Amino acid sequence: MVVSRRQLLRYGVTGSVAALVGVSAVSSARFPAPRRLGELFSLGVASGEPTPDGVVLWTRLAPDPLAPDGYGGMPLAAVTVDYEVAEDERFAKVVATGSAVATRALGHSVHPEVTGLAPGRWYYYRFRAGSEISPTGRTRTAPAPGSPTSRMRFAFASCQSWSQGYYTAYEHLSAEDLDLVVHLGDYIYETSWLVARRGAAAMPPQLEGEAVNLAGYRLRYAQAKAEAPLQAAHAAFPWLVTLDDHELDNNWAGPHPGLGLDVYRLPPLYRRRKAAAFQAMYEHQPMRLAQLPAGPSMHLHRRYRFGDLAEFTMIDTRQYRSALACGDGKAVTDCADRFATGRTILGAAQRDWLVDGLASSPARWQVLGNQVAMAQSDYDPGPALLLGTDAWDGYVADRNTVLGAAADREAGNLVVITGDRHENYVADLRRDYSIPESPVVATEFTGTSITTGGDGAEISDAGRALLAANPDMKFYNRQRGYARVELDHQLWRNDFRVVPYVTRPGAPVTTLASFVVQNGVPGAFQD
Repeated sequence: MVVSRRQLLRYGVTGSVAALVGVSAVSSARFPAPRRLGELFSLGVASGEPTPDGVVLWTRLAPDPLAPDGYGGMPLAAVTVDYEVAEDERFAKVVATGSAVATRALGHSVHPEVTGLAPGRWYYYRFRAGSEISPTGRTRTAPAPGSPTSRMRFAFASCQSWSQGYYTAYEHLSAEDLDLVVHLGDYIYETSWLVARRGAAAMPPQLEGEAVNLAGYRLRYAQAKAEAPLQAAHAAFPWLVTLDDHELDNNWAGPHPGLGLDVYRLPPLYRRRKAAAFQAMYEHQPMRLAQLPAGPSMHLHRRYRFGDLAEFTMIDTRQYRSALACGDGKAVTDCADRFATGRTILGAAQRDWLVDGLASSPARWQVLGNQVAMAQSDYDPGPALLLGTDAWDGYVADRNTVLGAAADREAGNLVVITGDRHENYVADLRRDYSIPESPVVATEFTGTSITTGGDGAEISDAGRALLAANPDMKFYNRQRGYARVELDHQLWRNDFRVVPYVTRPGAPVTTLASFVVQNGVPGAFQD
């Protein structure tokens, strides 16, 4: 079942669309929780989208999260879910309370948007449904707009195929001293190509094959969010989340389906599939009402500022992009189409919004939450350029516009954080790669996967070729893990945190390498 905004208006459970989608209840009517179904809060709790006066809270009622119909074992009836926010973990000083209505229409998920909190401080929160109380989560508001902010720490992660490994990296991430986590996409995978988890139970039949409808996508989110390490990371910090391709379909591009030749490439079925994928994403992430999908459309580009220190701009490189150039995204040579001025990875409206924001923000660091590699990535050390067209290499005009604007408008210190590649990279970004002497205008840190690709290795033949072919690439590694960032007004420090294996649990974490960017000096160097 995919729910449109028009359909939501017809449900009328409490007389409020906001209540119906689990934002906040505005009616005195209460809907009792079911009894004796199992653990209602089996998927944990989360928070996200922090502002100076509030955050979004999230949970989903799912006593049987892998029930084949995708409804999590919940009955038809709506349920009132209460929440409270406190300054202390014992909830002795509660500062905000409220209720949201969990309905079947959105998988019994709730997304209350809490306001009225103090800026730049930690809070604790929990939910109650009937007599059952959720685990406690911890969250943090952003500093006041423009306020002096001396330091910030965050981590970014991506690409967490459940079938290809254990979420050990999240055990370590949840123990870090962070203010925020940024997830850059591929939170789920629409299909399981390889089950590499040693000792794992057989894949339930309802999770075999490929997700193409709402039940299928819900089950893949439930499978991921049932994992204790991921629950711990969500409960420890607020998150900013976007998507890449596998939340829907491998290598999809705007109105164009991804790889494969199945029936869901037909336009009406593809739009229905997209709507289902977007709804499932909203149901399972701490997102605001502004991100509630409208059928096959979801507003994902948005900004969040942290005092005078950093502004996070989350972009969407999937929904508005032109079709892939010269094939299906695999590396190609002599692809003239990638230079076409009409080709876009952002869409005109989002591109203008991004460029204007880079110019107007007073923050010291501009952090661009990006899905696919922005730096030119030549896979051939010889004279030919061998480039993949699923990344920004396939959309040269947009890349030149964004990086040119950053240079022309002196948009602070631009640092791009990227997922997708299942590898750790550091690369300087040039204004125009067709001009060898083009200046460096920004830095890109590409983070590896949480699990995708299995155990990985410190380096590979492909990595050696990339380093040899790309002088602006300063580091390569293909182990699993996440990136940890600490920034102040003078320095950005990026630590690559890696685990030696993921196909079995219990791996330790180490900092493999650290790179820094200095205020006012584009480009990175190893610390």
